[in-house]
Amino acid sequence: MSAIASDTASGRSEPGADGEFTHRQIMKVMSVLLVSLFVACISGTVISTALPTIVGDLGGQDQLAWVASAGLLTTTASTPLWGKLSDLYGRKRLFRIALILFAVSSALAGLSQSMGQLIAARAAQGVGVGGITALTQAIMADVTTPRTRGRYSGWIGSAFGVATVAGPLIGGFLVGSEALGWRWTFYVGIPFAVAALVMVERVLKLPHVRREAHVDYLGAALITGAITSVLLALSLGGQKWAWNSGTTYTLVALTVVLGLGAVWQERRARQPILPPHLFRSRTFNLAGAGSFFVGFAMFGAMIYLPQYLQIVRGMSPTRSGLMTLPMVLGMLGASIVSGRMITRFGRWKAFPLVGLPMIALGLFLLANLGVGTPLALAGLYMLVLGVGLGLSSQVLVLAIQNDVDPDDIGTATSSASFFRSMGGAVGVGVLGAILSSRLSSGIPDLMAERHVAPPPGTDVGHLLGSPSAIHELDAPVRDVVLDGFTDGLHTVFLTAAPVTLLGFLAVLAIREVALRGGRNAEKVEDGGDGGSGGSEGSGGGSGGSRGGGDSADAEPDGASVPVVGDLAASVSERAGARG
Repeated sequence: MSAIASDTASGRSEPGADGEFTHRQIMKVMSVLLVSLFVACISGTVISTALPTIVGDLGGQDQLAWVASAGLLTTTASTPLWGKLSDLYGRKRLFRIALILFAVSSALAGLSQSMGQLIAARAAQGVGVGGITALTQAIMADVTTPRTRGRYSGWIGSAFGVATVAGPLIGGFLVGSEALGWRWTFYVGIPFAVAALVMVERVLKLPHVRREAHVDYLGAALITGAITSVLLALSLGGQKWAWNSGTTYTLVALTVVLGLGAVWQERRARQPILPPHLFRSRTFNLAGAGSFFVGFAMFGAMIYLPQYLQIVRGMSPTRSGLMTLPMVLGMLGASIVSGRMITRFGRWKAFPLVGLPMIALGLFLLANLGVGTPLALAGLYMLVLGVGLGLSSQVLVLAIQNDVDPDDIGTATSSASFFRSMGGAVGVGVLGAILSSRLSSGIPDLMAERHVAPPPGTDVGHLLGSPSAIHELDAPVRDVVLDGFTDGLHTVFLTAAPVTLLGFLAVLAIREVALRGGRNAEKVEDGGDGGSGGSEGSGGGSGGSRGGGDSADAEPDGASVPVVGDLAASVSERAGARG
């Protein structure tokens, strides 16, 4: 009995004799990935509405920033490790570990009796989320060819979009329920994780070439330390300590020292976590830079749009989540259209070259939001931004996957996610510092100009963390605070817009390589980018483990996945914390 025939009988998804997965087999794998990714994404968005209640129950207002940042830190820091370990030990094994870690840490978070316990559990949960999000895209690369990948990846974007919108709604329901409460915002993901584990055992069987593994433990420690140091500086600078404090300078110095140590170690390691040869690829470097700038703009918008809706427009976290639906729909629609066209023609470069300027345009339009802006017009601005993101984000991951050797698919895919996450972390940190600076000077200046003063003992900075308190102020004071905050947001969006154009320049410099149709397809180049991937005609990249040949042309309908990652969920938590 052939492998394909046995798939029907056993329910497992494994390649046929020619190395190619059928559509039915791929959809079985996708069902596992969708459930798992939904778990990862919703873990952050569902908690955003619960943070004020958690503080009221456990105390520790001064530790709230750590609750929102712990998952972000560990997700980003662990992403490169998951990719490399999956290349060495197989995706299925690592995927199981990630799901188990997520389920156990979610249970511990729900059982927490102190903020310290909750922060530790959130950090562990973030490691699991990092594994789920990184391995989801790598597994999809294993079972599809670069040319056909868009046909299926749009489903992953759907899971992300549903989690983004559903998370605040579910969280609001759970927090408001007398029978359940905030602890269920952590418990709610456990059944999905268990279901995903069962599905992994039943349907997921991936090709994996066993080889001798030598884990670069020192490199892993140095890379993780460097990433953690810079993320601590960016995430908590200006919140837990001043930007010009000794703590910030120490973290920056530690980042430099550990980073240099990591470079030295990776150059000499037998099997480095981040292989240096990847960075000799023009496509890898430039697409990584493009992903960084996309992340900078995307996650900056994701955290500050809810703040506009909650603080300036007085919406609840749940309603503000619904109001960002145009951005999510724009991402999904654009990714579906671009995916169909990429699958049909095998060319990808035009889409980010159109999408990145659209992101810049969307950010520029958002800089015009005000207290009285019609919500329909604000939704249109978000739609423009979402379309740009859908045309740009995952296309760059496809370009990287198409350029590397099959043995490096996991590492390269997780690196692409890491670049985007780092861009988001830098964007949130830099834009947050700009906003804080503008507010600290802008609101007092406006009060002096309009001859108004807040009630005695009122801390304007504290007011920005409580939108309901702002809208209870006397009208003259309230108008000053809202106008000052709006002016600060204008500066944030106007700063992010030109940064996105740096990503446009990076993509413009890439020499496009047509997406391969399968194992025996040759690279077709517009300028001969050598890249780091397998030799010409070898069918390197993710296509190397599958056949497929011209199957892309036989099944042209597809979709390119919008950004998926825990950072999106994590910054949603930070937005919720301010609400």
